[in-house]
Amino acid sequence: MRVIGGKIGGIRLNPPSNLPVRPTTDIAKEALFNILQHQIDWEDCSCLDLFCGTGNISFELASRGVQEVDAIDIHAKCLFYVKDIAKQYDLNIATRKADVFKFVSSCKKSYDFIFADPPYDVAQLPHLPQMILDNGLLKEGGILVIEHPSTRKLVDHDLFVETRKYGYSSFSFYQNK
Repeated sequence: MRVIGGKIGGIRLNPPSNLPVRPTTDIAKEALFNILQHQIDWEDCSCLDLFCGTGNISFELASRGVQEVDAIDIHAKCLFYVKDIAKQYDLNIATRKADVFKFVSSCKKSYDFIFADPPYDVAQLPHLPQMILDNGLLKEGGILVIEHPSTRKLVDHDLFVETRKYGYSSFSFYQNK
């Protein structure tokens, strides 16, 4: 796992092998950030990383100079790793241990960019975009990206923009226009 861009771009990170995660591949992450670089001014951005796992996306966002990153996961071992790396590289990442679905329904904050990479077998996955968007977590003009298996369809939503497929994984994009 490596950080692609920003102040720590090129750094290779080796998360513990015992974390219960499936990190976004470097190829897919690079493609994602190539798409987003023309749509988002990272320095003026508040970000939310749901199911943050190894912190792969959080590290990329923080390295690119976003105002803040809130990294949410239910696994304490994942959050300890993210917190340790964030401290080591002086990255602006706040971690929170929470069930993501409960967090989404109770969160009172809104964000410019939200990334969610839930376990591919989680039952609520098709409804996740609707939950996030209907609870007002995405600011006006904000972008939501859900990573999901290419074989699973997400529930239709008015703010859906497109899906990009990268092998077994896909990114579905939503924008609060």
